Amino acid sequence: MTGLSVRKAVIPAAGLGTRFLPATKAIPKEMLPVVDKPAIQYVVEEAVAAGLEDILFITGRSKRPLEDHFDRNMELEPVLTDKGDHERLAVVTESTDLARIHYVRQGDPLGLGHAVLVAENHVGDEPFAVLLGDDLIDPRDPVLARMIEVREALGGSVLCLMQVPRELVNLYGCPAVAPTTEPDVLRVTDLVEKPDIASAPSDYAVIGRYVLDPAVFAVLKETPPGRGGEIQLTDALRTLADMPPEQGGGVHGIVFTGRRYDTGDRLSYLQAVIQLACERPDIGPDLRAWLTTFIAG
Repeated sequence: MTGLSVRKAVIPAAGLGTRFLPATKAIPKEMLPVVDKPAIQYVVEEAVAAGLEDILFITGRSKRPLEDHFDRNMELEPVLTDKGDHERLAVVTESTDLARIHYVRQGDPLGLGHAVLVAENHVGDEPFAVLLGDDLIDPRDPVLARMIEVREALGGSVLCLMQVPRELVNLYGCPAVAPTTEPDVLRVTDLVEKPDIASAPSDYAVIGRYVLDPAVFAVLKETPPGRGGEIQLTDALRTLADMPPEQGGGVHGIVFTGRRYDTGDRLSYLQAVIQLACERPDIGPDLRAWLTTFIAG
Protein backbone atom coordinates (compact mmCIF):
# COMPACT_ATOMS: atom_id res chain seq x y z
CA MET A 1 0.00 0.00 0.00
CA THR A 2 1.33 3.43 -0.91
CA GLY A 3 0.68 6.21 1.57
CA LEU A 4 -2.70 7.40 2.78
CA SER A 5 -5.94 5.74 1.76
CA VAL A 6 -8.55 7.63 -0.24
CA ARG A 7 -11.23 9.12 2.03
CA LYS A 8 -12.53 12.21 0.23
CA ALA A 9 -14.42 12.85 -2.98
CA VAL A 10 -14.66 16.07 -4.96
CA ILE A 11 -17.65 16.68 -7.23
CA PRO A 12 -17.38 19.72 -9.54
CA ALA A 13 -20.84 21.25 -9.91
CA ALA A 14 -20.29 24.86 -10.99
CA GLY A 15 -21.36 24.52 -14.63
CA LEU A 16 -24.23 26.59 -15.98
CA GLY A 17 -25.94 23.75 -17.82
CA THR A 18 -26.60 25.87 -20.92
CA ARG A 19 -27.38 22.83 -23.07
CA PHE A 20 -30.51 22.28 -20.98
CA LEU A 21 -31.94 25.80 -21.09
CA PRO A 22 -34.57 26.91 -20.26
CA ALA A 23 -34.92 24.09 -17.70
CA THR A 24 -31.65 25.10 -16.04
CA LYS A 25 -32.40 28.83 -15.88
CA ALA A 26 -33.35 28.47 -12.21
CA ILE A 27 -32.50 24.82 -11.46
CA PRO A 28 -28.94 23.44 -11.44
CA LYS A 29 -28.42 20.86 -14.17
CA GLU A 30 -27.23 18.45 -11.47
CA MET A 31 -30.74 18.53 -10.00
CA LEU A 32 -32.47 17.39 -13.17
CA PRO A 33 -34.22 14.11 -12.31
CA VAL A 34 -33.15 10.77 -13.69
CA VAL A 35 -36.50 9.00 -13.24
CA ASP A 36 -37.33 10.28 -9.73
CA LYS A 37 -33.92 11.06 -8.26
CA PRO A 38 -31.62 14.02 -9.05
CA ALA A 39 -28.66 13.01 -11.21
CA ILE A 40 -26.23 14.27 -8.60
CA GLN A 41 -27.58 11.90 -5.94
CA TYR A 42 -26.56 8.91 -8.03
CA VAL A 43 -23.01 10.27 -8.04
CA VAL A 44 -22.90 10.82 -4.29
CA GLU A 45 -24.29 7.34 -3.69
CA GLU A 46 -21.52 5.91 -5.89
CA ALA A 47 -18.84 7.68 -3.84
CA VAL A 48 -20.36 6.47 -0.58
CA ALA A 49 -20.59 2.89 -1.87
CA ALA A 50 -16.81 3.04 -2.52
CA GLY A 51 -16.20 4.06 1.11
CA LEU A 52 -15.90 7.82 0.57
CA GLU A 53 -18.10 9.65 3.05
CA ASP A 54 -16.47 13.09 2.94
CA ILE A 55 -17.85 14.87 -0.12
CA LEU A 56 -16.87 18.33 -1.36
CA PHE A 57 -19.03 20.02 -3.97
CA ILE A 58 -17.38 22.72 -6.07
CA THR A 59 -20.30 25.03 -6.79
CA GLY A 60 -21.11 28.42 -8.24
CA ARG A 61 -23.96 30.87 -8.24
CA SER A 62 -27.54 29.54 -8.43
CA LYS A 63 -26.60 26.19 -6.88
CA ARG A 64 -28.64 26.65 -3.69
CA PRO A 65 -31.20 23.94 -4.65
CA LEU A 66 -28.34 21.43 -4.73
CA GLU A 67 -27.37 22.34 -1.18
CA ASP A 68 -31.00 22.21 -0.05
CA HIS A 69 -31.42 18.71 -1.48
CA PHE A 70 -28.72 17.31 0.79
CA ASP A 71 -30.01 19.23 3.82
CA ARG A 72 -32.93 18.56 6.15
CA ASN A 73 -36.37 19.73 5.03
CA MET A 74 -37.96 20.87 8.27
CA GLU A 75 -41.26 21.69 6.59
CA LEU A 76 -41.79 18.48 4.63
CA GLU A 77 -40.48 15.94 7.15
CA PRO A 78 -42.99 16.74 9.96
CA VAL A 79 -45.87 16.61 7.48
CA LEU A 80 -44.86 13.14 6.31
CA THR A 81 -44.30 12.03 9.90
CA ASP A 82 -47.76 13.21 10.97
CA LYS A 83 -49.31 11.35 8.02
CA GLY A 84 -47.45 8.19 8.93
CA ASP A 85 -45.98 8.14 5.42
CA HIS A 86 -42.77 6.43 6.44
CA GLU A 87 -41.92 5.28 2.91
CA ARG A 88 -41.78 8.82 1.49
CA LEU A 89 -40.12 10.11 4.67
CA ALA A 90 -37.29 7.59 4.16
CA VAL A 91 -36.87 8.77 0.57
CA VAL A 92 -36.70 12.41 1.68
CA THR A 93 -34.16 11.83 4.46
CA GLU A 94 -32.02 9.40 2.46
CA SER A 95 -30.01 12.15 0.75
CA THR A 96 -29.48 13.96 4.07
CA ASP A 97 -27.88 10.96 5.72
CA LEU A 98 -25.62 9.84 2.88
CA ALA A 99 -22.34 11.55 3.80
CA ARG A 100 -20.57 14.53 5.34
CA ILE A 101 -21.07 17.11 2.61
CA HIS A 102 -19.19 20.39 2.20
CA TYR A 103 -19.38 23.20 -0.34
CA VAL A 104 -16.96 25.72 -1.78
CA ARG A 105 -17.53 28.12 -4.68
CA GLN A 106 -15.29 28.06 -7.71
CA GLY A 107 -15.72 31.75 -8.52
CA ASP A 108 -14.49 32.24 -12.06
CA PRO A 109 -15.35 29.18 -14.22
CA LEU A 110 -11.83 28.52 -15.50
CA GLY A 111 -12.17 24.83 -16.31
CA LEU A 112 -12.10 21.43 -14.64
CA GLY A 113 -8.46 21.81 -13.61
CA HIS A 114 -9.29 25.04 -11.82
CA ALA A 115 -12.29 23.41 -10.11
CA VAL A 116 -10.02 20.66 -8.78
CA LEU A 117 -7.50 23.24 -7.58
CA VAL A 118 -10.23 24.98 -5.58
CA ALA A 119 -10.51 21.77 -3.52
CA GLU A 120 -6.91 21.96 -2.27
CA ASN A 121 -7.61 23.46 1.16
CA HIS A 122 -10.24 20.83 1.91
CA VAL A 123 -8.36 17.83 0.53
CA GLY A 124 -4.94 18.70 1.93
CA ASP A 125 -2.06 16.29 1.39
CA GLU A 126 -4.23 13.23 0.67
CA PRO A 127 -5.17 11.28 -2.42
CA PHE A 128 -8.78 11.93 -3.42
CA ALA A 129 -11.44 11.00 -5.93
CA VAL A 130 -13.07 13.31 -8.48
CA LEU A 131 -16.48 12.37 -9.85
CA LEU A 132 -18.10 14.28 -12.70
CA GLY A 133 -21.87 14.47 -12.60
CA ASP A 134 -22.45 13.92 -16.34
CA ASP A 135 -21.32 10.30 -16.05
CA LEU A 136 -23.59 7.95 -14.11
CA ILE A 137 -22.05 4.56 -13.37
CA ASP A 138 -24.52 1.75 -12.79
CA PRO A 139 -24.22 0.57 -9.16
CA ARG A 140 -24.20 -3.02 -10.43
CA ASP A 141 -20.88 -2.28 -12.19
CA PRO A 142 -18.80 -0.37 -9.61
CA VAL A 143 -15.44 0.96 -10.77
CA LEU A 144 -14.36 3.49 -8.13
CA ALA A 145 -13.38 0.90 -5.53
CA ARG A 146 -11.15 -0.80 -8.10
CA MET A 147 -9.55 2.52 -8.98
CA ILE A 148 -8.78 3.15 -5.31
CA GLU A 149 -7.32 -0.35 -5.02
CA VAL A 150 -4.95 0.33 -7.93
CA ARG A 151 -3.96 3.70 -6.47
CA GLU A 152 -3.09 2.03 -3.16
CA ALA A 153 -1.03 -0.63 -4.93
CA LEU A 154 0.77 1.55 -7.48
CA GLY A 155 0.55 5.12 -6.18
CA GLY A 156 0.17 8.08 -8.49
CA SER A 157 -3.17 8.84 -10.13
CA VAL A 158 -5.75 6.53 -11.68
CA LEU A 159 -8.20 7.28 -14.51
CA CYS A 160 -11.31 5.49 -15.70
CA LEU A 161 -11.06 4.53 -19.38
CA MET A 162 -13.60 3.21 -21.85
CA GLN A 163 -13.08 2.09 -25.41
CA VAL A 164 -15.18 4.17 -27.78
CA PRO A 165 -15.64 4.16 -31.56
CA ARG A 166 -12.67 5.86 -33.17
CA GLU A 167 -14.87 8.60 -34.63
CA LEU A 168 -15.87 9.68 -31.10
CA VAL A 169 -12.43 10.06 -29.49
CA ASN A 170 -12.42 13.76 -30.33
CA LEU A 171 -15.15 14.26 -27.70
CA TYR A 172 -12.98 13.11 -24.79
CA GLY A 173 -9.58 13.21 -23.21
CA CYS A 174 -7.63 10.46 -24.99
CA PRO A 175 -4.60 8.61 -23.53
CA ALA A 176 -1.61 6.89 -25.01
CA VAL A 177 -1.31 3.63 -23.09
CA ALA A 178 0.97 0.69 -22.43
CA PRO A 179 -0.02 -2.71 -20.97
CA THR A 180 0.71 -3.86 -17.42
CA THR A 181 0.61 -7.27 -15.77
CA GLU A 182 -3.03 -6.65 -14.82
CA PRO A 183 -5.46 -7.13 -17.75
CA ASP A 184 -7.73 -4.27 -16.68
CA VAL A 185 -4.91 -1.83 -15.85
CA LEU A 186 -3.02 0.26 -18.41
CA ARG A 187 -0.11 2.63 -17.88
CA VAL A 188 -0.87 6.07 -19.26
CA THR A 189 2.12 7.56 -21.06
CA ASP A 190 0.50 10.65 -22.58
CA LEU A 191 -2.86 12.43 -22.76
CA VAL A 192 -4.52 14.70 -25.30
CA GLU A 193 -7.73 16.66 -24.68
CA LYS A 194 -10.25 16.15 -27.52
CA PRO A 195 -7.70 15.19 -30.19
CA ASP A 196 -8.25 15.14 -33.91
CA ILE A 197 -9.49 11.70 -34.88
CA ALA A 198 -6.57 11.08 -37.22
CA SER A 199 -3.96 11.84 -34.57
CA ALA A 200 -5.66 10.33 -31.50
CA PRO A 201 -3.17 8.14 -29.59
CA SER A 202 -5.74 5.37 -28.90
CA ASP A 203 -9.43 4.55 -28.95
CA TYR A 204 -9.74 4.94 -25.19
CA ALA A 205 -11.69 7.81 -23.67
CA VAL A 206 -11.22 9.24 -20.19
CA ILE A 207 -14.61 9.29 -18.52
CA GLY A 208 -15.57 11.24 -15.45
CA ARG A 209 -13.90 9.31 -12.63
CA TYR A 210 -10.43 10.08 -11.30
CA VAL A 211 -8.36 9.13 -8.26
CA LEU A 212 -5.69 11.79 -7.94
CA ASP A 213 -2.46 12.13 -6.03
CA PRO A 214 -2.25 15.44 -4.12
CA ALA A 215 0.79 16.30 -6.28
CA VAL A 216 -1.81 17.37 -8.85
CA PHE A 217 -2.35 20.65 -6.98
CA ALA A 218 1.21 21.90 -7.45
CA VAL A 219 1.07 20.88 -11.11
CA LEU A 220 -2.23 22.64 -11.70
CA LYS A 221 -0.82 25.87 -10.28
CA GLU A 222 1.81 25.78 -13.01
CA THR A 223 -0.52 24.63 -15.80
CA PRO A 224 -1.36 27.41 -18.28
CA PRO A 225 -4.80 27.64 -19.88
CA GLY A 226 -5.17 25.07 -22.64
CA ARG A 227 -7.99 24.08 -24.94
CA GLY A 228 -10.87 26.55 -24.76
CA GLY A 229 -8.79 28.96 -22.69
CA GLU A 230 -9.45 26.81 -19.61
CA ILE A 231 -7.12 25.09 -17.16
CA GLN A 232 -7.40 21.48 -18.29
CA LEU A 233 -7.04 18.63 -15.82
CA THR A 234 -5.86 16.55 -18.79
CA ASP A 235 -2.81 18.81 -19.17
CA ALA A 236 -1.89 18.38 -15.50
CA LEU A 237 -2.27 14.61 -15.75
CA ARG A 238 0.02 14.63 -18.78
CA THR A 239 2.68 16.25 -16.61
CA LEU A 240 2.07 13.78 -13.77
CA ALA A 241 2.51 10.88 -16.17
CA ASP A 242 6.14 11.96 -16.70
CA MET A 243 6.94 12.59 -13.03
CA PRO A 244 8.68 10.00 -10.83
CA PRO A 245 6.58 8.01 -8.33
CA GLU A 246 8.38 9.52 -5.34
CA GLN A 247 7.04 12.92 -6.39
CA GLY A 248 3.47 11.68 -6.76
CA GLY A 249 3.84 10.97 -10.45
CA GLY A 250 2.68 8.08 -12.55
CA VAL A 251 -0.76 7.64 -14.10
CA HIS A 252 -2.67 4.42 -14.69
CA GLY A 253 -6.03 3.71 -16.23
CA ILE A 254 -8.71 1.17 -15.34
CA VAL A 255 -10.51 -0.21 -18.40
CA PHE A 256 -14.20 -0.02 -17.57
CA THR A 257 -16.59 -2.28 -19.48
CA GLY A 258 -19.71 -1.85 -17.35
CA ARG A 259 -22.88 0.18 -17.75
CA ARG A 260 -22.50 3.95 -17.95
CA TYR A 261 -25.17 6.53 -18.58
CA ASP A 262 -24.31 9.90 -20.11
CA THR A 263 -26.46 12.83 -18.95
CA GLY A 264 -24.26 15.44 -20.63
CA ASP A 265 -26.63 16.44 -23.43
CA ARG A 266 -30.35 16.27 -24.10
CA LEU A 267 -30.45 13.09 -26.17
CA SER A 268 -28.06 11.19 -23.90
CA TYR A 269 -29.99 12.40 -20.86
CA LEU A 270 -33.28 11.12 -22.22
CA GLN A 271 -31.65 7.80 -23.13
CA ALA A 272 -30.32 7.48 -19.56
CA VAL A 273 -33.75 8.18 -18.08
CA ILE A 274 -35.41 5.61 -20.34
CA GLN A 275 -32.75 2.95 -19.74
CA LEU A 276 -32.90 3.27 -15.97
CA ALA A 277 -36.68 3.54 -15.89
CA CYS A 278 -37.06 0.41 -18.02
CA GLU A 279 -35.00 -1.54 -15.49
CA ARG A 280 -37.08 -0.42 -12.51
CA PRO A 281 -39.30 -3.24 -11.21
CA ASP A 282 -42.07 -0.81 -10.24
CA ILE A 283 -42.46 1.03 -13.56
CA GLY A 284 -40.23 -0.86 -15.99
CA PRO A 285 -42.70 -3.48 -17.28
CA ASP A 286 -45.43 -0.92 -18.02
CA LEU A 287 -42.94 1.49 -19.61
CA ARG A 288 -41.44 -1.20 -21.85
CA ALA A 289 -44.92 -2.26 -22.96
CA TRP A 290 -45.84 1.33 -23.76
CA LEU A 291 -42.58 1.92 -25.62
CA THR A 292 -43.18 -1.16 -27.75
CA THR A 293 -46.64 0.13 -28.70
CA PHE A 294 -45.39 3.66 -29.25
CA ILE A 295 -42.52 2.60 -31.53
CA ALA A 296 -44.79 0.29 -33.51
CA GLY A 297 -46.76 3.33 -34.43
